[in-house]
Amino acid sequence: QVQLQESGPGLVKPSQTLSLTCTVSGASITTYYYWNWIRQPPGKGLEWIGYIAWSGSTYYSPSLKSRTSISRDTSNNQLSLQLSSVTPEDTAVYYCARGIQTVVGSDWGQGTQVTVSS
Repeated sequence: QVQLQESGPGLVKPSQTLSLTCTVSGASITTYYYWNWIRQPPGKGLEWIGYIAWSGSTYYSPSLKSRTSISRDTSNNQLSLQLSSVTPEDTAVYYCARGIQTVVGSDWGQGTQVTVSS
């Protein structure tokens, strides 16, 4: 059974870079799946951010592409999210989830709250 666990700072200052890590257990991130980052701002719906595929290729939401980078550490079976030049509008619960391209199934992390504030 795959398990995903997000981690990172809960508070980021405006204009800085948000950095999160998702540690995956029970499955290798280099086998056939796509590893997605998704967020949910307070009082709003889910927003897809991007994914890194089992092959290492990446694909980002057009609205966030200029500020987003997703990478991986295969030796530690981790994926990472970096979102630059953050504003308070980037405040959200951030999730990592496994799927087939952008179609995510039931394998999600528990989420991590990130607040952007000075």
